[in-house]
Amino acid sequence: MYSFSLPLHKINLEYTFLKKMNVLERFLEYVKFDTQSDELTNLTPSTPGQMVFAQYLEKKLKELGLKDVSLDENGYLMATLPGNCLDEVPTIGFIAHLDTSPDMSGRHVNPRIVKGYDGSDIVLNVEKNIVLSPNQFPELLHYTGQDLIVTDGNTLLGADDKAGIAEIITAMEYLMVHPEIKHGDIRIAFNPDEEIGLGAHKFDVEKFGADWAYTMDGGEIGELEYENFNAAVAKVTFKGRNVHPGYAKHKMINSLRVATQFAIMLPRWETPEHTEGYEGFYHLIGIEGDVEKAVLTYIIRDHDRDRFERRKKEFEHLTRKINKEFPDCASLELKDQYYNMREKIEPVMHVIEIAEQAMRNADVTPKVVPIRGGTDGAQLSFKGLPCPNIFAGGLNFHGRYEFVPIPSMEKATQVIVEIVKLVAERKS
Repeated sequence: MYSFSLPLHKINLEYTFLKKMNVLERFLEYVKFDTQSDELTNLTPSTPGQMVFAQYLEKKLKELGLKDVSLDENGYLMATLPGNCLDEVPTIGFIAHLDTSPDMSGRHVNPRIVKGYDGSDIVLNVEKNIVLSPNQFPELLHYTGQDLIVTDGNTLLGADDKAGIAEIITAMEYLMVHPEIKHGDIRIAFNPDEEIGLGAHKFDVEKFGADWAYTMDGGEIGELEYENFNAAVAKVTFKGRNVHPGYAKHKMINSLRVATQFAIMLPRWETPEHTEGYEGFYHLIGIEGDVEKAVLTYIIRDHDRDRFERRKKEFEHLTRKINKEFPDCASLELKDQYYNMREKIEPVMHVIEIAEQAMRNADVTPKVVPIRGGTDGAQLSFKGLPCPNIFAGGLNFHGRYEFVPIPSMEKATQVIVEIVKLVAERKS
C-alpha cells in the first residue's frame, strides 16, 4: 500500500481503509471476464459475456449482504445499501458499466503490476516490441513511484470501467463494516453497453430511485465532469452510375470520387486530431463503397448546443451543394445520439460541490474538465437522474496502452465514502 501526504491524525484511518478495501484484488478478478460489447448484434446486452459478468456480480452483492439485488433480462444489475441514520437523507447512487470497448479485444486480459514505476519505458510485450513509453504518453510521469497495472500488449486492460465497479463495491463493503459512518440509502447499478452508446437506453431510472447519482467512469485522479459533447451521427450516401471507363465521358458518376469531394469540403482542422478542450469536430469513421454506391459515416461533436446545430446544418448544406452538381446523387441521414448534461446539472450544482469537497477530504485535488466524449450520465441526466462523472483512475482507454495506478483506484474508493458522509452531514 502507498503512504499519501496526509495530516498525522488521518494516517491510521487511511491505512485501515486501504487494507480493508481489496479494490486491487477485485479489479484483477473482474478483468478476467470478457465483456467486450458489439454494436452489430442489436441485443441487450450486446454480448453474452456481459450477462455472465453481471450474474457473477449479482452473486457477490448478495454474499456481501446488500439488499434489493436485482438483475433484469437486459443485464442491468441494481442493489441497495440501506441507510443507517434517523434523519431523512437523500438517496444517492453510484453507477459503472459492465462492458469494455469494441475497439480492442478484452478476451484473456493478462494484467501485470509494475512496482514503483521509475519513469522509464515499460515493455508490455517483448515478442511484438510493444512499449508503453512516456515519450508517447507523458502522463505516465505523473505516476512516478507508484504501482501501475498494465496490459501484456495483446488486449486492453478494462479499467474502463471495471475499475469503477471495483471501487463502488469496495466502498459499499467499507461502509458496511463501519456502521459508525451514518448515511442514507445508497443505490448502486452496473449496466451493459455503455461503450456502444446504449448503456442508459434501458436503464430504469424510476426503479433505481435515487435523487442523483455519480458514474465512476472518468480518467485520471481528480477528474470531475459534468459537461460532455452534444453528439450526432451522420451517414451520407452517394449514388453513382457505372459504365465502361473507356466510354464514360459525360455518362459515369463515380460515387467514390463524389464522396471524396464531399469529405474535403469539411474543414480539415475541425477533426479530432486538431482539437482539444471545448473544441468540437467532424470525425470520419467509415468509408465503404464502389463506383455505383459509396457511404461516408461521420460522428459530429460539440459542447456548445448552437455550434452543434450549425455543424449538422453544414452537412445539410454540403449535401445540397453536391446535388446541385450531381442531381439526386447524395442523401443524408442525421441522428442525434446524446446532449450535453450541463444544462441538467447546473440547476442542482450541489451535487458537484459535494463531489469536489469529497475529493478535498480525500486529499485529492478536483479537476473539473469537460468530457470529450459521451457518458451514460449524460443520458441519465436527461431521463431525470442528474449524474455527473467522477474519476475511476484509468488512462489510455480502449487499447493496449491502457493502464491504471493502484493509488488512484484506492482514492476513488475513498471519494465515494466521503460523498456518502457529506450527503448525510448536510441533512444532520
